[in-house]
Amino acid sequence: RSLVVVHFWAPWAPQCAQMNEVMAALAKEHTQVAFVKLEAEAVPEVSEKYGISSVPTFLFFKNSQKVDRLDGAHAPELTKKVQRHSSHTSIAAGSNDHAKEDLNVRLKKLINAAPCMLFMKGSPKEPRCGFSKQMVEILNKHGISFSSFDIFSDEEVRQGLKTYSNWPTYPQLYVAGELIGGLDIVKELEASGELDTICPKAQKLEDRLKSLINKAPVMLFMKGSKQMAKCGFSKQIIEIINNTGVDYETFDILEDEEVRQGLKTYSNWPTYPQLYVKGELVGGLDIVKELKESGELLPILKGEN
Repeated sequence: RSLVVVHFWAPWAPQCAQMNEVMAALAKEHTQVAFVKLEAEAVPEVSEKYGISSVPTFLFFKNSQKVDRLDGAHAPELTKKVQRHSSHTSIAAGSNDHAKEDLNVRLKKLINAAPCMLFMKGSPKEPRCGFSKQMVEILNKHGISFSSFDIFSDEEVRQGLKTYSNWPTYPQLYVAGELIGGLDIVKELEASGELDTICPKAQKLEDRLKSLINKAPVMLFMKGSKQMAKCGFSKQIIEIINNTGVDYETFDILEDEEVRQGLKTYSNWPTYPQLYVKGELVGGLDIVKELKESGELLPILKGEN
């Protein structure tokens, strides 16, 4: 069996049970694929090795090499990835046009994933070529807000985008779904002063964190959402707050790496979940448990303390 799909799951998470059913259905359809379940919290060293910080997470292996991953309970995306990776071994000749159409839809989605999208080698933190590194430096210097896609992570995108945009090299910068160009063009735009007018400016991270913390009187920064916690600690804290009957809003830190890392520094608090009342940090799960035991939690949540 060339493709192995590993589901990192947790017994307390309903979304995992759901995805186990999806996996069972896929296993019947794709008999050549091996599907494996691993309880994430029972194998901490494996979870840590592969950077599993929430459930469900799916890893795809071919010939013992990790080739893809999927975070979250996305049944259609899981199905698509299983089909894509298993079909490489047995692709039907007639499906080529269809595959091309699918790829174009995917590229369009990626190009429009953020107002300013950079397709590069590596990541902004770890660029893997000199041109990509220079591009990131220019965008950061001008305080431009951008998202990026590592073309090394997906050979299909890497090759497909060259044809789609008729641009043979990387990095490639897109604004509002339109190709701006590569490093040379961005350097020209910088020299002429046009870069600042073309690209969206980043809201300063500190201002952004401040406005998020104050978005509601009671704000919880967690992994997942009220409806679907993605780690055991987040699940416990939600149960405690729900029992108080107090209104609160949540922010899913898994959806935004900048907020996830920035808030740790901003609040000098290294872990999640984090609970804020009226813009002030109350603490994490342990502190919330202590406040509940001492009867202080409700008055604090109501802003009386």
